[in-house]
Amino acid sequence: MALTGYSWLLLSAVFLNVRAEISITPEPAQPAEGDNVTLVVHGLSGELLAYNWYAGPTLSVSYLVASYIVSTGDETPGPTHTGRETVRPDGSLDIQGVLPRHSGTYILQTLNRQFQTEVGYGHLQVYEILAQPVVVANNTALVERRDTLRLLCSSPSPAEVRWFFNGEALPIAIRLGLSPDGRVLTRHGIRREEAGAYQCEVWNPVSVSRSEPINLTVYFGPERVAILQDSTTRTGCTIKVDFNTSITLWCVSRSCPEPEYVWAFNGRALKNGQDHLNISSMTAAQEGTYTCIAKNTKTLLSGSASVVVKLSAAAVAMMIVPIPAKPMEGQDVTLTVQGYPKDLLVYAWYRGPASEPSRLLSQLPSGNWIAGPAHTGREVGFANCSLLVQKLNLTDAGRYTLKTVTLQGKTETLEVELQVAREC
Repeated sequence: MALTGYSWLLLSAVFLNVRAEISITPEPAQPAEGDNVTLVVHGLSGELLAYNWYAGPTLSVSYLVASYIVSTGDETPGPTHTGRETVRPDGSLDIQGVLPRHSGTYILQTLNRQFQTEVGYGHLQVYEILAQPVVVANNTALVERRDTLRLLCSSPSPAEVRWFFNGEALPIAIRLGLSPDGRVLTRHGIRREEAGAYQCEVWNPVSVSRSEPINLTVYFGPERVAILQDSTTRTGCTIKVDFNTSITLWCVSRSCPEPEYVWAFNGRALKNGQDHLNISSMTAAQEGTYTCIAKNTKTLLSGSASVVVKLSAAAVAMMIVPIPAKPMEGQDVTLTVQGYPKDLLVYAWYRGPASEPSRLLSQLPSGNWIAGPAHTGREVGFANCSLLVQKLNLTDAGRYTLKTVTLQGKTETLEVELQVAREC
């Protein structure tokens, strides 16, 4: 009885033998797409007439790959034949250039001379060469403790997923935010320590591919706002400065991004938007409270710090210093007073010795000025007792005398010699 095509398939329903001693193993065991694979058959016995290969879960004609007649070597393709399959005389099945769609259950059915059949089962898993995944973020710039991070590892492949943070395996604390399939990372109330580079990696037994890093920024602060002296020395509540010396106050904080700065002196805003403030030629007029306000435009938070700047004890004794020290004809000069009394009632300047008729000007507690006979209209007095003389001429040179009176009635007199250089 000759067997051709599907003719012996009808016999298999009558003579089916289910001893299932046949086993099937793929070689290589874990093939990648594009490999040549052989489904090797083990446990064949007796003189066989024909083979049927099926790519599917049951012995159904709709799953038939090919039928093979041993005596003639004739092979007849079935409905699931892809053009890559070839049956060997020993019953094994060669598949050239396998694709992921070749994965699944394979069944071999044999027919012997007694018209008995046996079946063997095997499974083929073809692993694809994975394309590079992409990390998709809901946002890459978040505010600490306010925003939620959501990262998706986007890949068309049903592969396993691993996550990396700054090049290392994702820490356990962050892994707790992974979805069951590992593809979505969620962090509610993001923390600053979770800022950095995130990557995901897809893998299977034959291929691995890691995404490009996506960088996450977490905004926070400002915190621990402080004022440092000369950028390195942390100050206390009070800074004491020698007369006519200079210092720099630095405002520091922990903040991302770097905050905007506003400085104030005795509650009055200064025109300074930098992280530092220079105080040059320290005088009594610059004594007071300096405040730095740091504002974060991303978190909408702010913080501040203040220090009190005073003249040092060495500057308590009152003295007069012309600034500039040797002014030229036509310049302005300020007779700057160091260590003036804090409980001042009134002061008066004299051109020459302290004599009433030659009084230049004086100041009352109300702030009103009383001009004397020696006032030329070019002199201006300040609350700290200093005297500005504008557009000097050579006749302005000479002795100037300051007389102060405190609320307790204490009187003090101080003199200074003003020199005016002739304009070249």
